[in-house]
Amino acid sequence: MLKVEEDKILTINIIYKMSELSEDTKFQISIKTLAAIGAGIFALVGLYFALQADIEEAKLLPEPPVSRTEYDLKDELIRESIMNTEEKVQENSQKLDKIDEKLYEIIKK
Repeated sequence: MLKVEEDKILTINIIYKMSELSEDTKFQISIKTLAAIGAGIFALVGLYFALQADIEEAKLLPEPPVSRTEYDLKDELIRESIMNTEEKVQENSQKLDKIDEKLYEIIKK
């Protein structure tokens, strides 16, 4: 019972402290902390503008051409993938037929 009362008092104290925040509330921040915050903001802004410049530069570059060899290799890879998939579907179909037959035999008994 004592623990519950302590929790209630703690909650009331937290709510009271939160209500003390106003226009007159003062924060104490050291010069070192302010400098660190400023340096962090400066670094983030610098990264943002560097990234934007890189994006604009990339927009101006021509698209690399796709060579015939690269196209043929990709085409061959895609066709092999399709054939492998077709073989796997056939294997699964055969397995499904066997399972179907076994299930039919079990139900028939």
